[in-house]
Amino acid sequence: MKLTKRLHSCVQLEKDGRVLVIDPGAFSEPDAGLGADVLLVTHEHPDHFDEGRLRAALDANPAAGLWTLRSVAERLAPAYPGRVHTVGNGDAFTAAGFDVRVHGELHAVIHPDIPRVTNVGYLVDGSLFHPGDALTVPGSPVETLMLPVHAPWNKVAEVIDYVREVKPVRAIDIHDAYLSDIARPIYDTVLDNLGGAPHSRMTAGESAAL
Repeated sequence: MKLTKRLHSCVQLEKDGRVLVIDPGAFSEPDAGLGADVLLVTHEHPDHFDEGRLRAALDANPAAGLWTLRSVAERLAPAYPGRVHTVGNGDAFTAAGFDVRVHGELHAVIHPDIPRVTNVGYLVDGSLFHPGDALTVPGSPVETLMLPVHAPWNKVAEVIDYVREVKPVRAIDIHDAYLSDIARPIYDTVLDNLGGAPHSRMTAGESAAL
């Protein structure tokens, strides 16, 4: 499986000529979802969910489908009958040759005064886990953890402990658009030294074989 990092929390996976894209939101490239056979969205916040990007991807490939939580699915299902699927914690499905399991229920706490929205993470082919905006532990082995390193809802100590709890073979940064170049080496150092798993970050457009 080939992983391509896109901007912020968007990632693209390719296998056997098929393409799966997670979270082509407003902070990702305008064409981030184009070419996808499978689209997954973790939650409704605009940096993960951009309706225009999803519509463009679904229009470009009439065989493409979207799997997501109810709040997002309701926005798109009327225009794409039979192609938008609502999922929740514990669900499993196969799409375009990718096996996907759904883990998690709620977005991480930003502040007690801000209501929490639904958030689901996706374990793809029993290998790569994208948690969205939560530190969800899927409860099964993870080879590649897409690691939300910087957000209004987390601090680096929590990120370190999350890597320790999941125990992936490797951790790769996502949710990094807010992180300045000055701060990146600090995050790299503490995650490398304290996370307990090999940690790396990829530039937008960079690819790696998993």
